[in-house]
Amino acid sequence: MRKIFQLSNILFACVFFLQGCQKDQDDIIQPSLDNLEVQNFIWKGLNQYYLWQSDVPNLADNRFANQAALDVFLTNYKVPEDLFDALRVSPTIDRFSWMVDDYVTLEQSLQGTSKNSGVEFRLSRYSDGSNEIFGYVYYIIPDSDAAKKEIKRGDVFTAVNGIPLTVSNYESLLFGSDDTFTLNMANITNNNIIPNNKSVSLTKTVLSENPILVNKVISTGGKKIGYLMYNGFYSDFDSQLNTAFGEFKSQGITDLVLDLRYNGGGSVRTATYLASMITGQFTGKVFAKQQWNTKINAYFEANNPNGVRNFFTDKIGATPINSLNMTKVYILATGSTASASEMIINGLKPYIDVVQIGTTTIGKNVGSVTLYDSPDFTATNRNPNHKYAMQPLTFKVVNSANFGDYFNGLTPTYELKETISTYGVLGDVNEPLLKAAIGKITGTGRMIQQSTGKQFDIFKDSKSIDGIQNQMYLEKVPKGLQHAFN
Repeated sequence: MRKIFQLSNILFACVFFLQGCQKDQDDIIQPSLDNLEVQNFIWKGLNQYYLWQSDVPNLADNRFANQAALDVFLTNYKVPEDLFDALRVSPTIDRFSWMVDDYVTLEQSLQGTSKNSGVEFRLSRYSDGSNEIFGYVYYIIPDSDAAKKEIKRGDVFTAVNGIPLTVSNYESLLFGSDDTFTLNMANITNNNIIPNNKSVSLTKTVLSENPILVNKVISTGGKKIGYLMYNGFYSDFDSQLNTAFGEFKSQGITDLVLDLRYNGGGSVRTATYLASMITGQFTGKVFAKQQWNTKINAYFEANNPNGVRNFFTDKIGATPINSLNMTKVYILATGSTASASEMIINGLKPYIDVVQIGTTTIGKNVGSVTLYDSPDFTATNRNPNHKYAMQPLTFKVVNSANFGDYFNGLTPTYELKETISTYGVLGDVNEPLLKAAIGKITGTGRMIQQSTGKQFDIFKDSKSIDGIQNQMYLEKVPKGLQHAFN
């Protein structure tokens, strides 16, 4: 999907070339409404839904007197992505809006399906300001090609197909069109990255990742601790999530550790289900509220305030939720924890004790909805002439106490940084972050012992490069929203 953006110039060049073939080659192709279908969709969708619509002069309701005037403006943007970027506020404010030219791939990605080797990794610079980077594995997706190979969490790589990784080539090397590639491995010795002449050949396949990587019960210190590593809020796996909590419930766990350290977010609805599984004693109360742009907020405040609220529930459809009625939860989080994961932390805080262990989260307190080129911007009656879709930020989320200002991230109760040399095995009682949580639960770890080893700042994360890009999204627009524009 990614790099859909990189293909857009080629696609549009082809369109104009084919149109030109129908005319004399010396003719100048005049702008027409047909040439501006995508651009019109972008402007009108952002005009209605963009969270910062009132802050963008070119998106003002009275900016253009009529369609003809709008078309004149749109002819300045032959490439749709250029228009999309021009209509956004500063990237320092809007860090996460995006668009694609293939909504099928987008829809799959939002449900955890992608073409993937199975290696989830981070990239870091060798040193501050360095153009050379290296990668390290933080987990392997089960049933992937990587799961069959000699590669594991904590392994380090410095090159792809023998080409050293840099800030300018990592995307083409790691996410290029070649389905098969080779990672050239390395060791960390005395905090130095040293190639070791080993390599791993990997092949990308279409994977549907079950976000439940580890779920187990740990009996220690007179406690029965449920541990769940959950890596994405994918609604296709809601039933599996409910089943995992059913297992916790049947085993009578006394405490819960929810590991969201690599969870970049996903469905708001699924996040609401998860919060309801953790609790259960707050059914019908507000878990979170959505704050849209000025004109959408005005409509809902006047007509349907509950239409933009998310309530704790006891059912997924007709299926009862397996609730644990916890009054305290331990959440493992890092700089890769974003969006719907942060919504869980923030949304639970007014109701139960949330103990956050790890590092500060990414700080994405805003969400989106997929917009299609259709009369009401839904997937119904989509324009058959293209497959563009937008995922612009459309709402801010706050908790029941109206707090949602965590643009700089949610700070941990107990800070503990991950280091490559002490990664440990996920779900093992000696893995540093889980060990810290167990220590707090059992009273055996009064002090959080910082991991040894050099700290490398994260340059990029595989999920943020090729995935849902730290998303928090609605499955569909709130009921009645279209009336706001009539």
